[in-house]
Parts: sequence; C-alpha cells; structure tokens
Amino acid sequence: MIGSGSSIRIIGTMQMHLEPKKILVVLHGSIGDVTRALPLVNLIRRGFPQATVAWTVEPPSLPLVEHHPAVDEVILFDRPRWWNQLGPFLRRIRTRRFDLVLDLQRHLKSGLISRWSGAPYRLGFHRLNCKEFNWIFNNHHIPAVENSISKLNHYLKFAEYLGLASEPVEWRLSLTKREQLGVSRHLAKVRGAFATLFIGSRWESKGWFASQILSCAKLIQEQHGLEVVLLGSSQDTALANEVELSCGQGTTNLVGRTSLKEAMGIIAGARVAVGPDTGLMHIAAAVGTPVVSLWGATSPSRTGPYGFEELVIQGKADCSPCYRRHCPIGRVCMQSIDVKQIMTKIDLGLSRERNYRLAYETQL
Repeated sequence: MIGSGSSIRIIGTMQMHLEPKKILVVLHGSIGDVTRALPLVNLIRRGFPQATVAWTVEPPSLPLVEHHPAVDEVILFDRPRWWNQLGPFLRRIRTRRFDLVLDLQRHLKSGLISRWSGAPYRLGFHRLNCKEFNWIFNNHHIPAVENSISKLNHYLKFAEYLGLASEPVEWRLSLTKREQLGVSRHLAKVRGAFATLFIGSRWESKGWFASQILSCAKLIQEQHGLEVVLLGSSQDTALANEVELSCGQGTTNLVGRTSLKEAMGIIAGARVAVGPDTGLMHIAAAVGTPVVSLWGATSPSRTGPYGFEELVIQGKADCSPCYRRHCPIGRVCMQSIDVKQIMTKIDLGLSRERNYRLAYETQL
C-alpha cells in the first residue's frame, strides 16, 4: 500500500514511478455505473491527497459527482448537444494536462477521450474485458478478469493496480441544505416509517408490472404498517398514477417529481426499497438502505446492488438473461416473480436494516 505523498508504482510490462498531480476519471455511464465507481475514487483521493481529481460525465449522473468530496473538478459532456459541445469539451481536457487517466468506460468513446487527454499514463481495462477496441487507446491495463465479476469489484482492480488498498468501500454521498429541504417537502405527508418502491427502469424489458407493484405496496402496508413512497423517472408517470389510484391512502407518488439527489435522500430515509435493475437500486445500496432487487433481462452477478446480494430475486425464463432493451414475449421472466418471494426478501431486509442505517449515518 502506498502512503500519502509517496510515488506510485504502476505494474505492467515495465515498472515506472509517478507522482500524479492531475488525475482524470473517464466514466460517462449510467447512474448505476457512476455510483459503483465512487468507492474507487474515494480510494484514489485517500491514496493521492495532493493530486487534483477531475471526472468527465454526462448530465444524468452529474449530481452524483458534483460537489463530491473526492472530486475537484467535473468536466461535463452534454451529449444531446454534442455538435456544439464536443470541441470545447475536448479542449478543456487537453489544456488540463493530466498525467494519469483512469478509463472506466471501456468503450470507444472513453478510449478516444483518454488518448486525447495527452496524459502519459492512461490506465484502462484489459483487452479481453474491453469493447469497441477501447484497449488500443490506453497504454496500461489492469489484469483480465472473469466477466462474472461485479462491476464495483472490477473498478477496485484499478486501485490494486496502482498499489492502493481496495478498502474501505465507501461512497461519501451527501445532500446540500437545499436538497434536504426538498426531501422534507416531498415527505411532508408521510406520517411514519415508509418503504420505497422503484416503479420503472430505463429498459422496458427490466420493468415489473402494475399488479406486482400494487400487491407489494398493499402487503407492505398491511404486514409491516409502513407507508409506501413511489419513486422513478417521468417516463414512469402513467404506471405510477395507476398504482397510486389503486392503493389509495398510505401511498405517496413522487415519480418524476424529485431531483436525483432528492430521491437519494428519500431512499436513505426508507426502511427498505424494492424494484428492478435501475440506477436507484444502486443508490439504495450506496446509502445503506436494504434493497430487494428484481431481475429478468439482466443478471445480478455483475450488476447487482453491492452488499445486498441475498436480497436478489432472479426471474425465470429460458431466455433470461437476454440483455435486450425490449422484450418480444411479454417479460415472462419478470412475470415469474411471485409477490410472496418479494415479501420474504422484504422481511429479511427489514431484519438487517439497523446495522446498515448506523453505517449510513456516519457518512452523511
């Protein structure tokens, strides 16, 4: 392990020493990917306290890294307006003169950004774990791993390669006072302890059904005396309205009405969270809220919520996991998940909730 102020030893086909002054993290991925990379960046900050750390990211995940204590600068790439953003974005990266780049995206785009930075040391994934010839653009690579390794543990391989400890795993997420007030405003009508249900997912194939959500909400209210808070994006509004109308009292519908950080604060206050493979699922794990995750089109082996593996429910279908955004056979895998299975996992999550809540309170 390397102490503060020490040089780092990059282990590859040759050995060299470097004292990084400017480090760039390239990860424009989903909310879930960015959340899972935060423990690595915290280790980078711990290992190299004198270095400045920048992160290139796209707007959906910006709130997770903006004002984060391990990140000194955020370089935003506004992809929907790429035609007038690309030039300034690339110039900003080049002029920063980074000496170490961590390419966490493993795609062509991130490889091009890494190479364009001009950094002499560009660390990426092994070619066997890359896509779109990403490995060509980096001159150092972490060892190859099995594809079943979790993404979070895969990211931590970067710390190991740099000679840093891979622990502790922590996220260090926090809310501003304004965001805390927003959370309080959204929960003003919630009178007691509550569970939160994630209504939808970015992929249609990963979503669960209104009947499942409704049954789950009612059983949570009846068996545990918890109110239910619905969370999700604006594209899930119609489904959320359907569930809210059927549930009636004890259900608060906040789908499409919160910012990402406000949703994070709400999840942190929940006793348990339930939903499909979505970014909010990973945020729940990051803030220590037990999360019952529902899987069909994708597999939890690589992308499951860290620390809550025993709360995973895998749907059954001959084609699962298919990794298709749209399902041609009516999401048979998600239909196979029985609400009784979900309630059993909720019982288990509630039984372990206290230990994780205490750990969370020391972070925020």
